[in-house]
Amino acid sequence: MRKAMTKETKPSEVSGSSKQGGEVRERFPWAEPAVWTDRMLAALVKGVKGNKWFSLIDKVYRRSNLEAAFRKTKSNRGGAGVDRVTVEQFEERLKVNLNRLEKGLKEETYKPQPLRRKEISKPGTKEKRTLMIPTIRDRIVQGAIKNAIEPIFELIFSNRSYGFRPGRGCKHALGVVNSLLQAGYTWVVDADIKSYFDMIPHERLMECLREKIADGRVLALIESYLKQGILSGLSSWEPERGTPQGAVISPLLANIYLNPLDHKMAEMGFEMVRYADDFVILCQSREEAQRALAQITAWLKAAGLTLHPEKTQIADATQRGGFDFLGYHFERGYKWPSKKSLKKYKASIRLKTKRCNGHSMEQIVESINRTSRGWFEYFKHSHYTTFPTIDAWIRMRLRSILRKRHHKRGRGRGVDHQKWPNVYFRNLGLFSQVAAHSSACQSS
Repeated sequence: MRKAMTKETKPSEVSGSSKQGGEVRERFPWAEPAVWTDRMLAALVKGVKGNKWFSLIDKVYRRSNLEAAFRKTKSNRGGAGVDRVTVEQFEERLKVNLNRLEKGLKEETYKPQPLRRKEISKPGTKEKRTLMIPTIRDRIVQGAIKNAIEPIFELIFSNRSYGFRPGRGCKHALGVVNSLLQAGYTWVVDADIKSYFDMIPHERLMECLREKIADGRVLALIESYLKQGILSGLSSWEPERGTPQGAVISPLLANIYLNPLDHKMAEMGFEMVRYADDFVILCQSREEAQRALAQITAWLKAAGLTLHPEKTQIADATQRGGFDFLGYHFERGYKWPSKKSLKKYKASIRLKTKRCNGHSMEQIVESINRTSRGWFEYFKHSHYTTFPTIDAWIRMRLRSILRKRHHKRGRGRGVDHQKWPNVYFRNLGLFSQVAAHSSACQSS
């Protein structure tokens, strides 16, 4: 089998002067300085004895690290946990609360509180997504643990993993997929791991952590989060598998567990692009795609996981049907928003453009623009035919509101286009996807 297009890179050597000067920090600009000094980063890259880190708990409960973790928790603006303590309430007595956390971690009296289970609606569908909400104090400690261990694993993560990693994201993954498709890798294994976050085996995950971490207290803390009780209504239960969605440390743990798969696929010459549990393998023939799917299936089975039978397929991207990845649909050399992405976007616009909306048209347009600009920024690389129909649909929604205010029924249509022409909405400042796409094309 031919070599992969992008080889896995090995850590570069660090000179002795790097320890003093801190040049190595350029490789880890995101590493929390409250934990990772220049000396520690140099040791990380050069390698520590036994390739394991033995003393990390003191970095976790270091006051400056807890303060940094609180600032991150505050910026994320999440809801309260089972104790009903909000970020604002925690901050009112910040010094006292951080003192308690620091002392509890030092003296090993700190214990995580149960998670609050919450069902939230998926926009555009009748489905529900389950979130597990930790308390503020637990989020801070998880953030402090993440600050302490993330660089250790970032050093060994695959180049083809993009989800929940510093300096990487969906756009990077989509760029690689585009390049591979243009290079002739048009047979695609479109894979979905069934209930991945809920099914990760705890002991096997802990084995992955033990490969790099030998600090028993840190490992015990992480394991306590995996076994953290879940409060649902008046009853509570303890999970036997999985890492809770909504927990600060869960995305990192999920990447750690799939990291061996990333490297295995690369070693076998397969072009895999992964974002968390969503990944595709791009191949040059159906036979190669079938081999890749067989390898993936076998690895996941050994790891205690399974592929979703209805959401996993082999697709020929040169033919009708194509495949979806990270919100885009790829087909016959083009891409555009997937049906699911478009449905989600329209659902958010519908909430802002109900006929009974009592706000002024200027306020409604401003609210629509906030959503539309963000959506366009992500999907601006879609085929140009995507945008006129979206603009027309939004104007129809606005004309329907105006009809209602003129005591008429139904959707905006016919004579409404003369009464409230497109220029009327343009003068109100309505964001135009067509105009934005044309401007983006000229700029590029």
